[in-house]
Amino acid sequence: MKECNTTIMKFEDLSLSKPLLRSLETAGYETPTPIQEQTIPPALKGRDVVGCAQTGTGKTAAFALPTLQRILDAENRPNTGSAKRRQRSGRRVIQALILSPTRELAGQIGESLETYGARTGLKSTVIFGGVKQHSQVKALQRGVNILVATPGRLLDLVNQGFVNLASVKILVLDEADQMLDMGFLPDLHKIVAQVPEERQTLMFSATMAPEIRSLAQQWLRRPTEVETNPEASTPELISQLVYSVDRKRKQKVVTQLLMDPKRTKTLIFSRTKRGADKIARRLTRDGIYALSIHGDKTQATRRAVMKKFSSKRPPVLVATDLAARGLDFSGISLVINYDLPNNPEVYVHRIGRTARAGASGQAITLCSHDERPLLRQIEKLTGQRVPTEKAPMGSQELRAMTRKPEANEQESAVEEKPVERRKKSRHPKWRARRKSKSARGAAGNGSSRRKGTKGPRKKKKTGKRVTVNS
Repeated sequence: MKECNTTIMKFEDLSLSKPLLRSLETAGYETPTPIQEQTIPPALKGRDVVGCAQTGTGKTAAFALPTLQRILDAENRPNTGSAKRRQRSGRRVIQALILSPTRELAGQIGESLETYGARTGLKSTVIFGGVKQHSQVKALQRGVNILVATPGRLLDLVNQGFVNLASVKILVLDEADQMLDMGFLPDLHKIVAQVPEERQTLMFSATMAPEIRSLAQQWLRRPTEVETNPEASTPELISQLVYSVDRKRKQKVVTQLLMDPKRTKTLIFSRTKRGADKIARRLTRDGIYALSIHGDKTQATRRAVMKKFSSKRPPVLVATDLAARGLDFSGISLVINYDLPNNPEVYVHRIGRTARAGASGQAITLCSHDERPLLRQIEKLTGQRVPTEKAPMGSQELRAMTRKPEANEQESAVEEKPVERRKKSRHPKWRARRKSKSARGAAGNGSSRRKGTKGPRKKKKTGKRVTVNS
């Protein structure tokens, strides 16, 4: 029998510098993931790269490590007069620009750059909207080598003159498909127009839609294409199940699923922002600790929610697809699709939030009658049939607890009315208005009448003349 010699690649085999290797060792990283193993070598040679991989496969390190390495080499071996003068003066300019669709993802990229580049001496900063720009402008004025930004805030600071992209040598587009979904394409065209044409461009996306390939042809030069997983593949360690349920009963089914004492970290997906808030409110009403997160929440609120979700006693998190794509989740054991997504590829990203790092997970989808065509599209894309069962019937206690909120609101309104009347009756002005007619008349005719005011007029008796014919 022939022996199969399989060698496991390590980061030492990827021609990375010692400062980066020591930082990776400190962080506990030993072997690269498939996307890192195939992306880092061509990126270190300066080639353009198009990478396609699912969320959670290590795409951030796939572009962060070669970016840090190339800037470090340029700083140590300046090959132009401006670079030599900059090295002597110690002035920093933006040499790499990383674009991200969401604030959370931009923050995570910034944290990864700080971790990997802790021993390199390179500086990076993150700018995004939703917060005041003062601290971000101060960081830019101190000088940075790598800038991580969302398109909107970046263009805003460029127009104000705080950001200069003339020295950018590396452009990274992370989660390109999500940026297109969020309507950032016009902003991307404006940003790319201000970046020098002689640059290296790295584009990463979870899916390779025709729009992404079209942009790659416009902005990249003979790129190396890397695709580690098929677009429609689903992790093998995820147990998938579909519950056939009427739309009106979805909330009761979710409550019953979450009342299981063995349940741990749970993420619920809603198609709309309003739906996410509604689901979280009803779960809270049913006695289940739940919070919602979406694009309309302020940055401070989103950070607070994510901090609570990362605690030892996390709440049930209800999120939209756009919010969840840019968040770093870990330890999720259950994903519930309250609504089926319109795009079948989104289903793969949703359930991919569980069963990470070799762990197992469960994905439950609530499918109403009108959503069955969407389910068939998902099964056609993934090439596998998802088991379908009828939703479990709730107990009498559960039905009583999850009765319609309209009934609760009506009952509370009926109970509050007498309370409001009693409060009004105690008010001194309200008591003054309730004086009797005789008291009001006496007050009007008495000496307490204001000067210059007239008293109540007496009605003149008028009689009708009657003519009698004699």
